[in-house]
Amino acid sequence: MRNELQTPGKVSARKQEKKKRNTKKAINCNSNSVVLLNRNTTFSSVDKMKVQPGVSKSKKAQQKDPHTISSMGTMRIGPEFKSRISEHEGKILALATRNVVTLPPTATIMDAIRIMTEKRFRRIPITNAGTRRLEGVVTSVDIIDFLGGGRKNLLVENRFKGNLLAAINEEVRQIMETDIPYLSDQADFKDAVSMMIERRTGGLPIVNSDMQVVAIFTERNALELMGGLVTNRTVDEYMTENVKMVSTDTPIGQAAKVMVDNRLRRLPVVKDGIFAGIITSSDIIYFLGKGEAFSKLTTGNIHEALDQPVGSIVSRDLIWTGPGTDLGKAMEIMLEKKIGSLPVLDNGLLRGIITERDLLRSLK
Repeated sequence: MRNELQTPGKVSARKQEKKKRNTKKAINCNSNSVVLLNRNTTFSSVDKMKVQPGVSKSKKAQQKDPHTISSMGTMRIGPEFKSRISEHEGKILALATRNVVTLPPTATIMDAIRIMTEKRFRRIPITNAGTRRLEGVVTSVDIIDFLGGGRKNLLVENRFKGNLLAAINEEVRQIMETDIPYLSDQADFKDAVSMMIERRTGGLPIVNSDMQVVAIFTERNALELMGGLVTNRTVDEYMTENVKMVSTDTPIGQAAKVMVDNRLRRLPVVKDGIFAGIITSSDIIYFLGKGEAFSKLTTGNIHEALDQPVGSIVSRDLIWTGPGTDLGKAMEIMLEKKIGSLPVLDNGLLRGIITERDLLRSLK
């Protein structure tokens, strides 16, 4: 039986014929496609990308390809994929980001917001100003938690009686996480992947024998290693199907609360049941650290900014892929577009979302 997923970018003639029969003006959503749509693009009633979360993936399609799943349910990995992992065992520093930006615990929360905005960082290690030893980490989710998304907002309400201007000038130690995973500079790639999955984190500070931060290893670093390889694993095997979503008119503050409560960094956004984009915790930080929202942040009127609809900050370009895309190709797309997730559409319907963390699970 011919393996339809072995040659990226090609779809069998039988599949193409079936699509021609069943789809009018079909959106290009075949198993190995990524499409960049402009918000001004218009669709007919049969072309709209309707949202259908939680739909079970088709086992029939998977069974057609003996390289996708064996009778015992064990996934095969392409030989190039295996060799790339083996090649980098014991070389975590060679894969990590060495130019690490850190903050002392006495820096202000506003300092953290500024750096995250300027550098588009998701996390900043917090180190002792004198010894440079690791003391904690502050993430974009910690920031939106503090600004109204969750329990860290109690610092604003209780200690500062709702005065946000005073609160954002508090030391970052007040909201940083101290029970954090980290790696030794002698760790290997497999150690990093296992710890990131087990601790549900997107980044690990790497420390030397004196606990000084020398590098940071992130999900993006792992993707750089694997992007573009043929893995013989497909997106639908690892994507999240039961996806939490918000609508374009949901207030930004409410979307932030959903992220904090569910430990999510991103949410698909829909408008009238049609997929409209992705909102991330970093998008919210960037929004608050720039322009008019920044002035509201620094004058204490943050709720005015957080009451704006999510649709006002969603990216204008929609990037997605199909359920049969090889994981290596999905990683390559994320790297090329500098994004951390891909909505998975099948014949115009949203079937799920594949994230950097999902891809890490495939590496393990």
